[in-house]
This record gives sequence, C-alpha cells and structure tokens, in this order.
Amino acid sequence: MYFIQRIDNWAEKHHPMWIDFLRILLGLTIFYKGIYFIVNSSAFVDLLRGTSLEFLSYFAVHFVIAVHVLGGLLIAFGLLTRFAAIIQIPILAGALLFVNLPNSLKAVNFETELSAIVLFLLLFILVEGSGPLSVDAYLSKHPEE
Repeated sequence: MYFIQRIDNWAEKHHPMWIDFLRILLGLTIFYKGIYFIVNSSAFVDLLRGTSLEFLSYFAVHFVIAVHVLGGLLIAFGLLTRFAAIIQIPILAGALLFVNLPNSLKAVNFETELSAIVLFLLLFILVEGSGPLSVDAYLSKHPEE
C-alpha cells in the first residue's frame, strides 16, 4: 500500500493539465465504443465467433458493453479513475490478443492499433490518476459536501 501512496503523491505533484484532457478524451472514446457495441451488438457477437472466446460471446457482449459505458464515463469525469482503468485493462488486453491480432492478419483495419493505444493510455492513467480536473479532486477538497 505504501508503494501506491508514493505513486499517487508523485502523480499529484507532477500532473500537467494536458493529461486531464487526455483522460477525458480516453473516457469518451471508451464510452463511445460501448455505445457502438450496443448499436452493433450482433456484429460484436459475430466478431467473437471463430475465436477462443466464442462460448462466452453473449456474456462477453453484455459485460463488455456495461464496463465500457460505465467505465468510460467514470474515466471521463475522473471519478474512481484508477478502478475504472483497472477494470478496462483486461478487456482491452483480451480484445487485443484474442480478437484484434488474429483478425488483423485477415484484413487491413485500425482496430488493433486503436486497442493497443487505448491499452497503453489506460496503463498511463492508472499510474497518473485522475488529476486536478476531476470529481475525485473536487471531492477530496470538499469532503463536507
């Protein structure tokens, strides 16, 4: 626990404002992807067919949609940011390894690159935290409200 507190203290002292805007953009991108999966849920199930995750396709669709929509909003608003990033990381890693990389060999698309960038940014936000432009920062400064 002491190590995590040291990382958090370092991140608070060295947190430029552009990282907050990057966090907001990342959260909105993940939220958008969740909405995209809602609209195209049958295409999402079809995407999982032929992968090692096919037997979990219907459960995975609902789980991924819920985590992307809720987690994207939490990251965008800066509320429970590290928790939201932690629950997104296994989904993005699974998408990258089991869905995007095998499909990128079949056709040219940018889903693999987008998943890799989002995964990297989630790891970055996990270390940096929510920053001063967030609900977490507001709640820590105004505990009585």
